[in-house]
Amino acid sequence: MQVRMQCISERLCFVRTNATNSIEDIAEMVRYAHLFKAQVFVVVNTILYDHELENCRKLIWQLYEIGVDAIIIQDMGILEMKLPPIVLHASTQANNRDPKHVTFLKDVGFKRVVLARELNLDQIKEIRDASDVELEFFVSGALCVSFSGNCYMSVANGERSANRGSCAQNCRLPYDLVDGTGKVLKQSSHLLSIKDLDLSDHLPALIEAGITSFKIEGRLKDIVYVKNNVSYLRKKLDSFLASNPDHYQKASSGRTFYNFEPQMDRSFNRGYTDYFVNKRKEKIGSWETPKSQGQYIGKVLEAKANGYVIENDDILNQGDGLFFINGEGEADGAQINIIVNDVVVFNSPKILVAGTDIYRNSDAEFNKLVEQEKSAIRKIGVVFTFSETENGFLLKAVDEDGHQTEQQLLTEKIPAKNEETALSGITTNLSKTGNTVFIVDDIELKLSGFWFLPSGLINEIRRNVLDQLMETRIKEYIRYERAIEKTDHPYPVKELDFTYNVSNQLARNFYKRHGVTEIEKAFELQWDPGKSRVMTTKYCVKYELGKCARFQRATMGEKVVEPLTLRQGELEYKLKFNCKPCEMEIWEKDAELEFIDEDEQMKA
Repeated sequence: MQVRMQCISERLCFVRTNATNSIEDIAEMVRYAHLFKAQVFVVVNTILYDHELENCRKLIWQLYEIGVDAIIIQDMGILEMKLPPIVLHASTQANNRDPKHVTFLKDVGFKRVVLARELNLDQIKEIRDASDVELEFFVSGALCVSFSGNCYMSVANGERSANRGSCAQNCRLPYDLVDGTGKVLKQSSHLLSIKDLDLSDHLPALIEAGITSFKIEGRLKDIVYVKNNVSYLRKKLDSFLASNPDHYQKASSGRTFYNFEPQMDRSFNRGYTDYFVNKRKEKIGSWETPKSQGQYIGKVLEAKANGYVIENDDILNQGDGLFFINGEGEADGAQINIIVNDVVVFNSPKILVAGTDIYRNSDAEFNKLVEQEKSAIRKIGVVFTFSETENGFLLKAVDEDGHQTEQQLLTEKIPAKNEETALSGITTNLSKTGNTVFIVDDIELKLSGFWFLPSGLINEIRRNVLDQLMETRIKEYIRYERAIEKTDHPYPVKELDFTYNVSNQLARNFYKRHGVTEIEKAFELQWDPGKSRVMTTKYCVKYELGKCARFQRATMGEKVVEPLTLRQGELEYKLKFNCKPCEMEIWEKDAELEFIDEDEQMKA
């Protein structure tokens, strides 16, 4: 860490296909966010085709002109454009996994790099030691099973590119797992579906490792999910910052107030995992269902004629959605119609046996509470000084960041008839900040006597001074700017395969100038149906089966007969296990692969 005081960033992000935001919407968001000194980053991290480059350049200029703080990109062709001096962040789609690539991006001119989700704490520290570029890391939300930017299943199955924001989520589909003899090891299981990410307990360790900004996945999620998860992590982060005031500070202003208690297990989730941040330790698959599991409630204790007795039914409510595994071993659910005399009655018939685990994946009362407009609000602290002038009074406001405004009130000074209520009346009316972004932390009265001041006058001067303060905060917001200059330092590798997603001539020019000699076209431009590698992942089906010779040798029993195949109808994928880097590859069925025994791989 190069400086003692480090800012932990907050940001607002706009994403890709099916989650569009107009320039006007973003401009309004920028103005509001800058009130709190919060930055707004816009995601422009699709790969681009040649005919789209000019429109992209124009869009980036528009974003700069409305005050956006940074854009997040993966396509290096953008660096070849004539850009405004807008800050650039490297998307996790750029597959930022090692010190050499991250250092290269920093030297190109990127201010921040969003690291690959698969990294562990040691790898993050290694990257931090190699470069002082800002590092961002995912801490919550759905996980892509593939290395980000390197999943091509969606293209191969229906020509919908995940790299262009149109993922069909083939990883969430059910598959049969077939071994090399044709034996079905698993039937109709969601073999590539993994749990959701929760690193809320690891925020301190991540900060110590060098992360300066936390990223919450929430694309297309509803308001309850966003409010609940952001609030939960905000409270965790605030607690850490309060305990370390001499070393860290938040990058934005204000403090947040809640009228609900955030709990991440009450949001959409498939169960939670810390993924690989602490290296490979636990199974992370969500094979039973890709749908939300939610909050664990308890077991079914008894079946009744019209419903079920369930542990902890006192925390259930009418309208709640429940999740469970039915007698057929399938993910199932029901909605609570009513609870009568400790019997939970569903809105449709379900057959459950005693001992069935019950989860709540939709909490009707909690959702209603969180959906309220003021369930989570942020306020900026302000101190008022109300004093006398020769011709009336003066109200001065100073906010927590030192911005200040003042407003005069020209009026006759009339002695109050009731001296006991005169001062309290002024204080009470000055405290009413209502729907503004401010909260009054202190009021100082500098008066020579007890004066009568109508409530309307006090309210008016308070409104005026706070309106001025809002405008002052926006006007005095400092946006960091950075012009990109063309560089020619060597890229870490000389040859790029399709996983580098080079899809336009500008990107080719960028890599060639940095010493790359061979550049393969992006998968979307050269896909060979039936024969391609469609995914590389740290997730491992053999590990999930308990058949990993590297980590589970003592308990694995007989080895599985390879090749393992995923099958769904006419769709087939071959699995290849690279044990030395501890990765799994997924190939289309007609690919010709060489399979090496994992023991031989480890020896090599």
